[in-house]
Amino acid sequence: MKYPDGAEARMGDRVELWDGNVGIVVCSIDTNEYSAAYPQDAWGQLGAGVLILSENAGLIHYKEPETSMRLLSREAGN
Repeated sequence: MKYPDGAEARMGDRVELWDGNVGIVVCSIDTNEYSAAYPQDAWGQLGAGVLILSENAGLIHYKEPETSMRLLSREAGN
């Protein structure tokens, strides 16, 4: 999945989903990146997109980004 600005979503990205709600990408199915807490064998069947653990809304699966999404920071090495 790509953010509205065209950047590829990667595991570890800190993103603003909408005003006042920030989250972390905990796995990217598209780039085959999975955290220990969200492994491929449990989440890979979704087929595409990313899982974002948000502060206010919990775990959300996105195949396409919200228009309000923006990358705040990227984990070192990504």
